[in-house]
Amino acid sequence: MPRILIVAPSWIGDTLLAQPLLRRLHDKLGRVSIDALAPPWCGPLLARMPEISEVIASPFAQGELKLRARWKLGRELAQRRYDQALVLPNSFKSALIPFFADIPLRAGYVGESRYGLLNLVHKLDKGKLPLMAERYAQLAEKPGAELPRPLPAVRLEVDPVNTARTTSRLDLDRSRPVAAFCPGAEYGPAKRWPARHFAALSRVLAKRGYAVWLIGSGKDAELGEDIRAQSGNVCENLCGKTDLAAAIDLIACAKLVVSNDSGLMHVAAALGRPLVALYGSSSPEHTPPLSISSQPGLARIVKIEIECSPCFARECPLGHFRCMNELLPARVLAEIDAISEPAVGG
Repeated sequence: MPRILIVAPSWIGDTLLAQPLLRRLHDKLGRVSIDALAPPWCGPLLARMPEISEVIASPFAQGELKLRARWKLGRELAQRRYDQALVLPNSFKSALIPFFADIPLRAGYVGESRYGLLNLVHKLDKGKLPLMAERYAQLAEKPGAELPRPLPAVRLEVDPVNTARTTSRLDLDRSRPVAAFCPGAEYGPAKRWPARHFAALSRVLAKRGYAVWLIGSGKDAELGEDIRAQSGNVCENLCGKTDLAAAIDLIACAKLVVSNDSGLMHVAAALGRPLVALYGSSSPEHTPPLSISSQPGLARIVKIEIECSPCFARECPLGHFRCMNELLPARVLAEIDAISEPAVGG
């Protein structure tokens, strides 16, 4: 049985966008064992992908070279006798471990001039492959070969027992349908819908019978408190009270998810949740939720067209933040009502 090592991305969203690649490898090769070398914060995602046999925690922080430590890890992985490695990040250092592990076939994009470290080198044609998920999936093919479309659907496995434990630990009431809001965005504030808009939408949904949960990391806790206060306490602020594994369990409970373009947006898509995705500084032409094509009608993209968007900046370079300020709650509510699984209470 072929053994493949995937060097996974460092972002949660990108890790989920890599799942069609994993599915494609299984479809092409039949019986195959795929391990993933990934940072610890992405491990819970990969562990819930049925295509992955084992997750190997990468001990390196973002930006760290630690050449000797990479050589040592590579020599340890050499004992596993992988047949192939696929290096998804474009950095020079991300290609070192498969090279040190003497993996005979090492595929990836040219990136930071990685000739030699890689011996199956792809050159990216952004016009032919506009989606990040397509760029990853292309690595399952020979360089220059046509990418089979549509991409395979993605999914995460969720254990109902873990979900019950998580909701019990947090003392959450599941007697009402849940609207999960994901107000954070690790990349920067330019991707975040304003707190006042989340608060206004939560008041409307609460009147319709929803329990509104705010889900995010510890970095989003203060933002969650702001939304909760502005909503008149109709929200439950869970930001910072869960790890990623528990956040996945909570999102799996939701009848509706409203999210910025973030890792948790891609989690909701992979869980097949009805989703409204909010875009401002980023572009759905590059990183849309994959359920937009695999489950038509279940996901909606909301974006206003202004001349400066997308700018891909971490903070609004013009200071007005129109792309999110002018994306009003009424517009988002209309998209909620258009989802194929309509909001309860009409």
